[in-house]
Amino acid sequence: MTDQTTTPDGLVIVDKPSGFTSHDVVAKMRGIARTRRVGHAGTLDPMATGVLVLGVERATKLLGHLALTEKEYLGTIRLGQDTVTDDAEGEILTSTDASAVTREGIDAGVAALTGPLMQVPSKVSAIKINGKRSYARVRGGEEFEIPARPVTVSSFKVYDVREAVADNGTPVVDLVVSVVCSSGTYIRALARDLGAGLGVGGHLTALRRTRVGPYALDAARTLDQLQEELTVMPVADAAAAAFPRWDVDERRARLLLNGVRLDIPEYGTGPVAVFGPGGGLLALVEDQQGKTKSLAVFG
Repeated sequence: MTDQTTTPDGLVIVDKPSGFTSHDVVAKMRGIARTRRVGHAGTLDPMATGVLVLGVERATKLLGHLALTEKEYLGTIRLGQDTVTDDAEGEILTSTDASAVTREGIDAGVAALTGPLMQVPSKVSAIKINGKRSYARVRGGEEFEIPARPVTVSSFKVYDVREAVADNGTPVVDLVVSVVCSSGTYIRALARDLGAGLGVGGHLTALRRTRVGPYALDAARTLDQLQEELTVMPVADAAAAAFPRWDVDERRARLLLNGVRLDIPEYGTGPVAVFGPGGGLLALVEDQQGKTKSLAVFG
């Protein structure tokens, strides 16, 4: 492990291994970075691999805003079987011969699940229903419904269609897909809903997140690599990559850091990263009726 004389301050882009929860990765990073001030932007299921964005020290202030950004995935969907978790981790509930499913039917089903959607999340998930985690209600044998939530699937593409036979002998169809979607979208639920629409059931058998906002797999490092050499994206670089940049002069910088609400240029909706004359990150702000509203202060 690289000798760390000071605690790093910035984002760490992890290529999460299968079998690890997001919390497991955070716990591992606390040891590597020698600080408890570590968080993550957007969970990944234990089965899934790929981009998990961690914040260390001051960069934890960015995480809640990064969690709202667009995400991209590669995955495999099996048509012909439903599971209790909507993925390969769960018990198989139904098996249906999927050999009659056509490419035209698949394409129509995918098109129906593209764009703005009202999606019902998977029941075995961390969503809270009346203050209690959904997965805990499932384990307790409760009967309940999860309300649908608005999500946006901006791209849902099928790259390969493979006929296969499940372990129990059922003819199934495996799809290799890519999805670009808003935060909060369950790829497991897309697999479930695609299978339901085709009348054969479906679940997710593999998932790899390839991008969170501007942070992609090419910037990610495995936990073993990070153990050897901790690669941290400085908080200023991370903010500049993720948000519109506003450079202010010394007078405006001083006023902003003293809590004065400044006139803000038109940047549209969402956070704006404010940089001082020396190039340092001062704050994340948003436009509130033409004036700055501070979301996080770094200067």
